[in-house]
Amino acid sequence: MSLRHRIVFLVALTFVAIAAIGGYSVIQSRKNASNVKTVTEGVVPSALASADLVALLKEVQLATMTLASAPDQTLAEEAREKLAAQKTQLKDGLDLQFKQATGQAQQGLIEQTRESLDNYFAAIDEMAQLKLAGQTDLAQAVLFASVAQYKREMEQVIDTLRIEKNRSKDEAITALNENLAGAVSALSMATVLAIVALGAAGTLLYRQIVRPVGTMQSLMTEIATSQDFTRRLPVERMDEIGQSTVAFNAMIEKIQESSEQLKQKTTDIQTMLQNIPQGILTIADGNKVHPEYSAYLETIFETRDIAGRDMMALVFADTNLGADALAQVEAAAGACIGEDCMNFEFNQHLLAGEVEKRMPDGRVKILDLNWSPITNDADTIVRLMLCVRDVTELRKLAAEANEKKQELEIIGEILAVSQEKFHDFIAGALKFIDENELILHQYPEQDAQAIAQLFRNMHTIKGNARTYGLQHLTNLVHEAEQTYDELRGAHPDIAWDQGLLLEELAGVRDAVERYARINEVSLGRKGPGRRGSVERYLMVDKEQIQQTIHRLETVNTGNLHELVAARDAVRKTLRLLGTEPLGKALAGILASLPSLAKELGKRPPMIRIEDHGYVLRNQISGVIKNVFMHLLRNSLDHGLESKEERLAQGKSKAGLIDLEMNVADGQLQIRLSDDGRGLALARIRKTAIQKGLIRADEHLGDEDIARLIFRPGFSTAEKVSEISGRGVGMDAVQDFVKREHGKIEIRFLDNAIGADFRRFETVVLLPESSALYVEGRETLYVYDLREMAKEAEASEADVAGSPVAGKPQLRVV
Repeated sequence: MSLRHRIVFLVALTFVAIAAIGGYSVIQSRKNASNVKTVTEGVVPSALASADLVALLKEVQLATMTLASAPDQTLAEEAREKLAAQKTQLKDGLDLQFKQATGQAQQGLIEQTRESLDNYFAAIDEMAQLKLAGQTDLAQAVLFASVAQYKREMEQVIDTLRIEKNRSKDEAITALNENLAGAVSALSMATVLAIVALGAAGTLLYRQIVRPVGTMQSLMTEIATSQDFTRRLPVERMDEIGQSTVAFNAMIEKIQESSEQLKQKTTDIQTMLQNIPQGILTIADGNKVHPEYSAYLETIFETRDIAGRDMMALVFADTNLGADALAQVEAAAGACIGEDCMNFEFNQHLLAGEVEKRMPDGRVKILDLNWSPITNDADTIVRLMLCVRDVTELRKLAAEANEKKQELEIIGEILAVSQEKFHDFIAGALKFIDENELILHQYPEQDAQAIAQLFRNMHTIKGNARTYGLQHLTNLVHEAEQTYDELRGAHPDIAWDQGLLLEELAGVRDAVERYARINEVSLGRKGPGRRGSVERYLMVDKEQIQQTIHRLETVNTGNLHELVAARDAVRKTLRLLGTEPLGKALAGILASLPSLAKELGKRPPMIRIEDHGYVLRNQISGVIKNVFMHLLRNSLDHGLESKEERLAQGKSKAGLIDLEMNVADGQLQIRLSDDGRGLALARIRKTAIQKGLIRADEHLGDEDIARLIFRPGFSTAEKVSEISGRGVGMDAVQDFVKREHGKIEIRFLDNAIGADFRRFETVVLLPESSALYVEGRETLYVYDLREMAKEAEASEADVAGSPVAGKPQLRVV
């Protein structure tokens, strides 16, 4: 028989024994309950009720005496009614006694009592009638004769019945007690037999199950304690316990295999930690470094004192992190261990990702830090893993690569500018830098005029760099310009520091010289190119020279008119040497306007240039570029409206800027105007009042208000940007023109005196020698910059590929 069958048999036997005891108990309990119910609900109440009949009979006797002795008819009637009720009660009591009678003897006594009751109440009725009839003496005689006789009979019969009922009660109670005693004895015997059966079953279970299982558990404990997974449990039988032993031996065999695999993996991990070229450590509770870490960590930190050290002391001592950052790292690391994994995600941003660590010999290492949580099955962080990489050389290579990348970007910016224009820009920028350096040396203390001049020069360098798309230089110059802008404020944020200002200017010079060095060394573009110095070289159209030479070679020397015509052609060609048209001089600035328009959210304007046959001498072209760099940008920024505003006013989407060059009254006059809203005289006046330049009650004419824009630092821009708002444009223009012994004027083109906006033109006046008239070349140039908007999206000012220099955008009228 298998163990399972044995257990089933024992369980069944136990169940049968318990069921037998329970069944017998139920039967006896039901039987005894019935007997108890019979006694308690039948015999005992019946005996008690028989005693109640005796008491009721006495009440009848009292009522009878009351009736017999009643002094009047009323009391007699009441006593008679009471007797009638008592008679009913006695009959009901006898009926109940008859139902609960336990034998014929009791039933016979009850029948006899009923007859006596009828005779008794018949005698009472007779007495009552005599009493009511006034025959009191006869009534008394009946009372003491018939009524008394029948009363005695009633008392004897009822008393006999009561005695018989009590005897039945006693017999029933005695029988009930005997039944209960027998049931208790039977139950006790059955319980003893069940206990014996259960004891035998328990003994059998112990021998068959408990003892073998205990032996197996003891051997299992020994194997687990000794970790000797080569031992096996003996199999003595092939029942369920034997099969369990076989399964346990198989499990031990699997554990042995897994243990060997784990040892191998542990060996592999240890080998990896010893040979991996990366620092790996884990951080336990209290921010302590766990004893197991990669050997390369000792190379990174150049120490063998790692295990058990405080993580902050090992990793973050002598680093570039401030006290606040160090406190955040320490708090974040401590707050993660022992908490849910989500806590690491919330605090990960506080754990430093890279630090610069100073070694004992003064060297600085750049360490890359990578943090990861180590969690248990409940996603609770038990340790933090930190991977440390020495990226010092990598960062150096990245810096070098970035330097090369920046140099390539600078080369691209330089190549987008012609050699001649780039040379002019470098020369002009260095000139302004030299001038600023001289000013800084001359003024050891703060001076408003000196600051204004410093700002104008730096703003011009930035504007020219931005015009030619030299973005890296533009950004650097913008920082220096910002310093000057803060210095000239009413409440400057920084103090005048001659040393720092010279150092910042030196940085600008280094940047400009870097551009010049790359242009000369990397690109091999030395000097101004073909044009050269105006004192040594002159520039003229090659095709025109070839035409002139051909004309000289083919002229008919015998014809005077042809000789004169050839002479005039040569003279015209020679007069053009060292000159350039206004449009060509401003080509770089015009090329930057589409990008500027995009920044301002406006359409690129149309540019119309009419030179009336005049060309500029090379000596003045640099000044013209500096002047109109500011004027053209101001016209686009302040003068021309946005597309929506222009459409609302019935204008074209793109604005129009007019440039006209002529000589009058012994001066070269270059006029600039646009079809914008005009000069904002009301805003100029309001700004002048705010700046304290004029009083609020001071009355000025429109011309006087217009001249306020030439004040240093004056600007009506609502906000400062890289384009406008610093109040340097017109101030710088006036300074450039004065250096060439010229002047600048604002002339109104309408008669709207006192209006908020008035159409105007800006006139730049220079010595007549600055230009040369060439007979027969009066030309009107129209530059269509709308097609340049697409290129402006990709490049701020791609001068080399600028459509300004291309034929599709240039129309000669």
